[in-house]
Formats: sequence, structure tokens, C-alpha cells
Amino acid sequence: MTADSPASLARKLPRNLRSRALGVVGAACGLLGWFGAEPAASADPHPLPFTYPYSTLPRGLTEIEQYVDLTAVRAVVDGAAGTERNTLRGILVTELEYGITDRLELGLYLQLSNDVAGTTGQMPLQLDGVKQRLRYRFADPGVWPVNLAIYGEIAELATEVELEGKVILEKRLGRWLWLANLTAERGFYYSGDDEWVLVPSGGVSFELTPALRLGVEYWGHAEYDPDQMGAKDFAALWHHYVGPTLLFQTARVWLAAAPYVRVDRLDRRGEVGDEFGHFWFRTIVGIDL
Repeated sequence: MTADSPASLARKLPRNLRSRALGVVGAACGLLGWFGAEPAASADPHPLPFTYPYSTLPRGLTEIEQYVDLTAVRAVVDGAAGTERNTLRGILVTELEYGITDRLELGLYLQLSNDVAGTTGQMPLQLDGVKQRLRYRFADPGVWPVNLAIYGEIAELATEVELEGKVILEKRLGRWLWLANLTAERGFYYSGDDEWVLVPSGGVSFELTPALRLGVEYWGHAEYDPDQMGAKDFAALWHHYVGPTLLFQTARVWLAAAPYVRVDRLDRRGEVGDEFGHFWFRTIVGIDL
């Protein structure tokens, strides 16, 4: 079997994923227009949707951010007949950010998801858990050769308690912005199991205008269970996504969006139980309160 090219994979993207992704972006753009389109530096925009920036909210400022993640996976829709079809796996995260100091920022999250992988394509969104994190930057921009920040998070989810650490690196060269995140997670499942998860990400963004940035981003995901023997599940293997990014910002609102293509195992057809489809779409809307 020959590997599909990214172009041929794009033609296979389910209509419901394309229409919902476009609907999310359209609604977000409408919200941006309602707030006004004057280009200005918003409080904490994300030039790359999967990569946290170095900047933090100034002291006393508050921002709310809404994440939407969509990917098409195989799921059983009729258990008796064994009928399968492509359906959307969705994750919605609402984050409230607050600047404790000019360099230290607090984030509180509420996460919803519909874990359709391996079950049914008709599950509604359900509460998946809550998260709390701190992000700290070490110096003012440009003082160090590379801007550096760190990030620590604890999450109480439906199936596990998760600890996450992140090193954030940033370098500005004129209109170019380079970003990288080195992220490791440690999950402690209520069943007694535990695992490590690696989620590196990074890319480059270019400022076309003060209101608009375009870029390219990579992110990966791999799981490691020290007690697991034998072959790994597909979800635990290394997965690599690449895609173009967009950031549009007004005085009070910003929108970041990106469609990603999975560039590993292009010849694999989706199977029930997969959590990572051939495509992944993320959008974030941030509102300065």
C-alpha cells in the first residue's frame, strides 16, 4: 500500500469536520468584527495555537480563552450491526488567565470532551475535568539572547490526575517570531497505572501587519508506560502534525487557528480506538476582560 500525499488526504477530510471547522472560524471572525478591527497588541495572543508564548499578562489584567480541538476518528455507531463511520472527536477547554505580577500568571481551566474513540459516535460533550497552572517569565523581552519562561500545571481529570511541566523558548528577529515548547506530562490513573507523555511543539510566525500573523507549526505526541510490555497501542506511538497558522487580533480580542496534517503513518486507515486522526483542527479565541 502506498502512502497518501497530504493533498490526497485533504480531499478525504470528512465534510462534517470541514463544515464545523469553518463554522468555528466564521463565528470567531464575527466576534472579532463585533469588537472592532483596530489592530493593537492584545493581552496574550498565541501566534501558534499549540505552542505557548513567552509573554504573560500584566499584573491585574484578566483574559478568557476558548479552545476548540476537532479531529475525525473511526467509531462504532451501531454495536449490534458493527457499523462504523468517521465521526468527530472534540475537546473544548475554557481558560481564565490572571496576571499575579508582571511576570507571573495564573491559569484556571474547565475541560469538556466527547471520548468517541472505540465507543460510539453519538456521545455528547461531557465534563472531563479542571486544571490549574502558573506561567513565569524570567526577564523582560530581549534582555536574554533567548526569552525564557516556565510553566507548571496540575489537572484533575475524569480518569487521572496529571502533572505537566513546560519550558518555553522564544526569539524575535524583526517581524519573525520563533517559538518552542518542551513539554512533559506525568499521568496517574485512578486504576493504578501511570505513564509519561511527551508533547513537543514549535514553529515560526511572521507579522504581515500589526493585526495579522501567518506561520507554520509542528507538534508531536507520544506516551510511555514503564510497566507496559510488548507492542504499544496506536495512540501511544509518536504522532507528528504540521500545519499553517493564523493569528488575527484587535484591540480586545484575538483569534488563532490552524489545520494540521498528521505526517506519520500516512498509509494507515483509521481504526476504532484511534485518538489521532489524519487531520487535527484547533482554534482559540481570546478576550481581554
